Order: sequence, then C-alpha cells, then structure tokens
Amino acid sequence: MVTAVIHRPSRILSNHLWVFSNELAGSPKAYEPGSLVELRDRKNNFLGIGYINPNSLIAVRVLTREKEEIDEAFFRRRIKGALDYRKRFIKETNAFRAVYSESDLLPGLIVDKYDDCLSVQILTLGMERWTDTVVQALDEIFSPRVIVLRNDSSTRTLEGLQMEKRVVKGSLDTLPVITDRGVKFEIDPMSGQKTGFFLDQAENREAFGSLAADGAGVDLFCYAGAWSIKAAQKGAVVLGVDSSEPAIERAAKNAGLNGLSDRCSFIKADVFDFVKDEIHRGSRYDFVVLDPPAFVKSKTKISEALRAYRDLNASSMRLLKDRGLLATSSCSYHIDRPTFMEMLRSAARDAGRQARIIESRSQAKDHPVSLSVPETEYLKCVILEVI
Repeated sequence: MVTAVIHRPSRILSNHLWVFSNELAGSPKAYEPGSLVELRDRKNNFLGIGYINPNSLIAVRVLTREKEEIDEAFFRRRIKGALDYRKRFIKETNAFRAVYSESDLLPGLIVDKYDDCLSVQILTLGMERWTDTVVQALDEIFSPRVIVLRNDSSTRTLEGLQMEKRVVKGSLDTLPVITDRGVKFEIDPMSGQKTGFFLDQAENREAFGSLAADGAGVDLFCYAGAWSIKAAQKGAVVLGVDSSEPAIERAAKNAGLNGLSDRCSFIKADVFDFVKDEIHRGSRYDFVVLDPPAFVKSKTKISEALRAYRDLNASSMRLLKDRGLLATSSCSYHIDRPTFMEMLRSAARDAGRQARIIESRSQAKDHPVSLSVPETEYLKCVILEVI
C-alpha cells in the first residue's frame, strides 16, 4: 500500500473522514484512482487508511484509523455494526437505511432495506472497486430475496463513474411492500426517487400525522403519498399534488393498500400553479405539507433556490386557516438550518402571517449524523403553527 502525506492534517485530526486535494503533499495525480493509501503526516505519524481519487476535490475518504486489513472481513464488520445500530434504535418498521456512508464509517456506500430487498448505491470510485465484496457481505448478513444496484446518482459523475441500475440477486417480478409504523407502501427500487423511497422523513411524518389528525389539508410534492397516507391513517383528509403521473398512480395504489382511498386523493399538477390557483380561489386548509425536491445542487444555485423556497413557503402559509399547521422541509445540504430558518421568517413576512415553531426536526435515526462529519446532516423539517 502506498503512502499519502497530508501537510495540513487538522481536518483528519478532528476525526473528519475527508482529505481535500489541497491538503495532500505533492500532486494527487501520482496515485492510482480508487486505490488504498496509508495516510501519514509530515513527521511520518500514522493517521489512517482510505481510498484515493486524484480526480475528485475530495481526494481521500478515510475507512479506518487503525492499521488493519481492508478486506471482506473488514466490510462484514462495518456492515454488521451498522445493522446492530439499527436493531437498537429502529422499531416498528421493516424498512430503513441500513448503511449511511460516512456515518457508518463506510464512505461512498448507501444501503436501504425494503423488507426482503436491498437497494445499494455506490457513490465513489474507491467504493466501486469493492462492489463485489460489499454485495457478498450484504448477502451473507441480510439474506435478502433481492439486491438492486441503484448507481444512478449524479454524485457518481463527479467521481468519473457511469450511471447504472441493475438487479444483482433475485427478481423484482414482485415488488417489495414495506410496513412502516402501521402503514404499507409498495416500493419500486429500480424506478423510484433516491433508492426507491424517502426513508429519512419517516419519523417526521409520524410526528406531523398525529398533530394533523382530523384536519383537512394538502400534501405538496406528494410523490408516493407517504405524508398523505400517514396523516390519513391518523384521521385526516388529504389531497396530494405532484407533477409526476407515475408518482400519483403509486400514491393512489398505496392509499388503497391501506384502505385509505376515501381519505386520500391525488392529482397531477404543477405545484407552483396549483398553489397559485388555490390562493386565487380563496381556498384554506387546516394543514399543508411542503416537502419539495432539492432545489439546489451546488453553492452557485443557493440564492435561486432560496427564492423558490421562500415563495413556496409564503404561498403555503397563505393557504392555511388561522392556527393552521405547516410541515416544511428542505433536503438541500447547501442550505443549512440557520439559512432555512431565516428563509421561513422572510416567507412569513411575505405572507403577512405570524408563525410559531412547534418542532424543529431532522432526518430519521437510520440516517445518523456523524458529530465529526457535519456534512452527514442535510434534512431540515420544521412544523409551524401559522396564526
């Protein structure tokens, strides 16, 4: 294994798992892309072992701080440790994120479990080299019926990797049906967004559903209907809105799976146009769910994204009755929590409404945030009472 010298080791010494290209001594181009490197400082002190990609801004991602072999046994230990954490803290569901990249000390690897199906996403060149080893370890630990590779994230292009989706074990002739806190959802791991479903909002949906019970509201960007169906389970009547016909069809099917078609209806519409029309008609609701896709993929788009978030949140507040509830989220990492909260304050001013924070939440416990890698926290979810 070759050695890579870090001339600015402060990040690594603070337990972060990333080494940027300008923190390495010498040119990263000298290293084989995807290969393992032993990290040392200028005094030859051992700092860890990671994999390197000289063509990426994040040149090295650390796998371990110990002098140990990186082999199949290593990946089995890491994956087993990740599963043990989920067994301890994740209850009432057969669907969860089983491996969350840096937070489980396996940077570049995402694994979501949907009942007896695993959806695997490999984001980096260094982890790509261990695909067969990772799949074998997952198969041994979980014994799933199906394993899918969902390697279609745009992050892969930054690593020089191709996009692909394929089934590497079993068949998806029968799609998995998950049960999450008493609600069923059919999952399509090959065509759904992310790896098939938004697991990160599960606890937020549960919390808001209890608050919105017995009300009538709208679920904007409803996708497969998860927020709508959870609120309906608690007693609400919900209209879900999304611009995707396949999403609307799946949402309606999921409502039927739970016997909630009388409480959930779904329409295909552009959300911006729908909200504008509802305000013009004078419609008012007991609650609004606003869970849009990430509007910002890079720092250069932050201002543009914030305008879109602000307009949507102001419009959502205008749609609410007095003391109505708003559950609003952003999954854009580049918009941090203070910025998100300031955007909400501006939106309330635009709407001419006052609002009180009931809860400020984040991603579910199966997406744990690493204390030393703040980049692992991305989801902001705020529940407001608008008055």
